[in-house]
Amino acid sequence: MPEGGRARHNGAVTGRWSDGRRAPLPRLRGQVRTRTSRLRAGAWTIAQTAIAVGAAWAIARQIDDSPFFAPISAVISLVAMRGQRTTRAIELVLGVAVGIAVADVIVSALGTSTPVLMLVVALSMSAALLLGGGALLVSQAGVSAIFVATIERPAGLTPDRFIDALIGGAVALLVAQVLIPRDPVAQVMNAAHALAGQLTLALRETAAALTEVDLARARRALQVARATDPHLADLGDAIDVARETISVRPPVWRARQRLPLYAEALAALDHAVRNTRVLARRAVAAVRRANTAMPPEIAAAVSLLADAVDELVRHLDDPEAETSSRRLALEAASRATGVLECHHDLQTTALVAQVRSTAVDLLRGSGLSEDEATAALERALGVAQGSPSGADSR
Repeated sequence: MPEGGRARHNGAVTGRWSDGRRAPLPRLRGQVRTRTSRLRAGAWTIAQTAIAVGAAWAIARQIDDSPFFAPISAVISLVAMRGQRTTRAIELVLGVAVGIAVADVIVSALGTSTPVLMLVVALSMSAALLLGGGALLVSQAGVSAIFVATIERPAGLTPDRFIDALIGGAVALLVAQVLIPRDPVAQVMNAAHALAGQLTLALRETAAALTEVDLARARRALQVARATDPHLADLGDAIDVARETISVRPPVWRARQRLPLYAEALAALDHAVRNTRVLARRAVAAVRRANTAMPPEIAAAVSLLADAVDELVRHLDDPEAETSSRRLALEAASRATGVLECHHDLQTTALVAQVRSTAVDLLRGSGLSEDEATAALERALGVAQGSPSGADSR
């Protein structure tokens, strides 16, 4: 075998060509793993859709010989109601059915022509937007309108298509909300992790900015903190959706018992988000005015708050697991307060106050009441003073 061929062969075995380039096999394996993971992630949606389509067709066949719009409505309704509250899902299902009925009436009155097709598609997509649907629902509405306008209609104006659409939507609602719903707590967990990730990033960036006296990084931390509100809203919505999800599966009943933990933590995390935003703003002001390096204990305390957020989410995921969230929050407050023995300037005092306020919020998020959190903080600091929660938390 030629030397170059041997090198190429050996390179393929080791994962690299003779010129150092990576062989395509490992890359192909990575792509296979990625796509397999995507398939596993979408398996639940595929199962829901397949069952809803089959059930809608079978039920509608008892009324209509060719219930074409029953499975179409089932698919559109599943897309529309994903992640929605039960009452909102019902509204969307009715909207899909009414939209098909209106398109059917228009086509029956005006016939099938290019202008009518354009009108029906425009009206259907506009109605989907008015219902608050996303891009996928809007496009699905346009597709259903095309079917209404172009597929041969039965003689005269009949309610068959409207009834088919109602059947499809009702079956989709039954499948997605009652028979095989997604685990409602899983959605809450994902939202909680997204919020914690954003909050942790803001705290770590703030700590780094204080350590490096980096104004650009401090401003970046403030931007991250300000971008946390949507994640907080997502968590609140996920909790509401989970509360309204009806399920006959005992495993989901057991999972829903954890919802109160997330609901109680939500209010505390709301305050933690606000205090983190103020902390980041104080850091910007402190770095801007700093002539020398900031006290390192302040940055260390902020980093401990980030660690406490990570531990808090782990505690919410598994309430029985050991967690150091409270210890980390108290240690952050203690280390920050210790700085005041040597530094009495306004900027340092403001930073310490915000660290302590955020620590109290995280203590409350771990399940302590406001009085219990305050008492724990006072014991950790070894003083008998009022709660620091009166610091600026806007």
